[in-house]
Amino acid sequence: MSKILGENLPNIPWQEKPANFNGPIWRHTENPIIKRNPVEGVARIFNSAVMPYGDEFIGVFRGETINGRPHIYLGYSKDAINWEFEKEKIKFVDEEGSDYQPLYAYDPRLLKIEDAYYIIWCGDFDGAAIGIAKTTDFKTFIRLENPFLPFNRNGVLFPKKIDGKYVMLSRPSDNGHTPFGDVFLSKSPDLKYWGEHRIVMQKGGSGWWQSIKIGCGPAPIETDEGWLMFYHGVTGTCNGLVYSMSAAILDKNCPSKVLYRAGSIMLTPEEWYEERGFVANVVFPCAALTDAETGRIAIYYGAADTYVGLAYTTIDETVKFIKEHNELGTIDGQEGKL
Repeated sequence: MSKILGENLPNIPWQEKPANFNGPIWRHTENPIIKRNPVEGVARIFNSAVMPYGDEFIGVFRGETINGRPHIYLGYSKDAINWEFEKEKIKFVDEEGSDYQPLYAYDPRLLKIEDAYYIIWCGDFDGAAIGIAKTTDFKTFIRLENPFLPFNRNGVLFPKKIDGKYVMLSRPSDNGHTPFGDVFLSKSPDLKYWGEHRIVMQKGGSGWWQSIKIGCGPAPIETDEGWLMFYHGVTGTCNGLVYSMSAAILDKNCPSKVLYRAGSIMLTPEEWYEERGFVANVVFPCAALTDAETGRIAIYYGAADTYVGLAYTTIDETVKFIKEHNELGTIDGQEGKL
């Protein structure tokens, strides 16, 4: 039996695994939980992140506005399924309180480290780059210094410091559509100065589903096996790109070292809301709720760049799948200090 090392969440959204279903992840039967035109001025919400907040839930959502530019919106829910959204996008300020609004912002992640909540997103810094902000009350959002130079996407912080340092996963790229495609790790003593860069995972493997690029999904989940990391992988077809999801386990004390990595897909576009939308054939995980007592995991994912989907698994199902389909890449089992 594998264990989640974290807090209990008795009100985690949940549906039991359907009878005669053999996959490791199963979909919420009423998907998509967020549909088109969810709030005035926003055509689509997808690729978004949620977490517990008090006895309820809060989230930061990628809202594609009706002029086509993405921004981040705040949302609230009592059950983590039915959401209400603020009509205005989140207003960011710098550490002196002056306006510090990104030109655009998309694919946010959300997590708590000690007494503060952090939002990480992709924005503009003379090209696609990672933005980061913190809040303690979800009313004032203080935007911090840009962590890295462009070009970079899929920034995800670990939910706790490791050896007294903040740790972030990211995917460096160029000014195209992320052809580099590998996951890196960086450390910081203060969320301002970043270094000790390591390569964690590379695209590829014997399967084709992650042949073009990979990227971290939700914040890594601490378990007794190591850090559980759900991630997306992308392949090319004669009809365009396809985004699927799987998972890996990183070393608890040296998370740039991969212990196990599933060489097979855990979830791939099969339902209409994943196959058909603004960008077809996309499953893009961004958030996960966990309950340590039961081992339940609820995963939120963007579907076809149009909707938000919800899916379920357990720590035992996931770890079993990863180990049964384990396929480490050339440098996966190393520290990544090349």
